[in-house]
Amino acid sequence: MAGILIIAHAPFATALRDCISHIYGGLPARIGVIDVSPDCDPVERVAFANAEIERLREENGALVLTDMFGATPANIAGRLASLPDVRVLCGVNLPMLVRAVCYRATPLDTLVDKALSGATKGVHAIGPATPAPVAPCAASGDCLPALPPDAAPGDCLPALPVGADLTQKTDSAGL
Repeated sequence: MAGILIIAHAPFATALRDCISHIYGGLPARIGVIDVSPDCDPVERVAFANAEIERLREENGALVLTDMFGATPANIAGRLASLPDVRVLCGVNLPMLVRAVCYRATPLDTLVDKALSGATKGVHAIGPATPAPVAPCAASGDCLPALPPDAAPGDCLPALPVGADLTQKTDSAGL
């Protein structure tokens, strides 16, 4: 089973671990946390994170979960991404963590897919403001046109210019 290390702003990492302990009636093995406080030394935290990965890593690797891309905890976690059999995900939430714990015995890349899926599928609007599901159109005549009936072809601009470069940039800094 993959080890899981949560690196987040204090006290979020510990709070997530405590939630997992509550949900499972005890803390599953090989789950570590690093709470990053405002006054911490990032260099010391990176050294500690490396030691934690070595302690937690199992035969199928380790998964590092961090809270917010670009923040100090994510920057610390990012230093672990180049280690063999270690994957790092940003944007941790409780559904992501629960899914990660459930699928720890799967290959590491499958675990990453399951954790990401849990993170997104676990976010919903709840309440009276939640829009009703939209039923698919029964026939093309039942659907509203995308453009007003009096629109001329030149009234609409394409979302992207013709010939726009849609390739992913390797030097992109992310968000």
